Amino acid sequence: MLTTQGLTKRFGGLVAVRDASISANAGDITALIGPNGAGKTTLFATVAGFLKPDAGSVTFGGRDITGMKPHQICDLGMVRTFQIVKPFGKLSVLDNIAVGAYARFPRRQDALAHAAAIGRQVGLGGQLEKIAAGLTVAGRKRLEVARALATSPRLLLLDEVMAGLTPTEIDEIVPIIFGIRDTGVTILLIEHVMQAVMRLSDRAYVLNEGHLIAEGTPQEVVREPAVIEAYLGPGAATRAQSFASRNAS
Repeated sequence: MLTTQGLTKRFGGLVAVRDASISANAGDITALIGPNGAGKTTLFATVAGFLKPDAGSVTFGGRDITGMKPHQICDLGMVRTFQIVKPFGKLSVLDNIAVGAYARFPRRQDALAHAAAIGRQVGLGGQLEKIAAGLTVAGRKRLEVARALATSPRLLLLDEVMAGLTPTEIDEIVPIIFGIRDTGVTILLIEHVMQAVMRLSDRAYVLNEGHLIAEGTPQEVVREPAVIEAYLGPGAATRAQSFASRNAS
């Protein structure tokens, strides 16, 4: 459904994303992981039209969307969430979700009905009339997902929707993400919570310093020496192998 070829994004002398080629297959949950500063959010922003790539291409549903504006890409069925959530604090949860729903439902009555259904889908059904500023961190994360989901996307890009959540809250949001996938929405997610990545994703790409260093199933990529060293530092893979050998003997 989504393919990038040689995607590159520079900020002056800094190459934030270099020659990145990834794909997200229809019906799958694909993860993009890597340490802080790896370029993951920059890649997301470039794919979704918030940044213009310096090289490479983005194809969505067989159509070249490179350089298109975010609202144009949303109209085609791709939308992203943001790592730092910023709801309209003085509006109700329902009206916040309706902001996304208006992309498909111009009549207010229809938009509100759709927004209410989406709110229930993400577990906010009992808080629709609540003012958004009063939500917990977990509630705001769900609201961010709901606003994007209300645009009726075919592909949903989730940027660290579990950051800042407790283990219990993570356990509660994982089935919601599976439920979104089961309605036919393809998902590409950035996530640091490896427990969730291992449970959710069919395939994973690992980015480090703008470079893709590994791809495969989550179980495969976490065993890659380059991935271990990206997260834990130089020599970590050798130390881990040595530790495993000692324990096996």
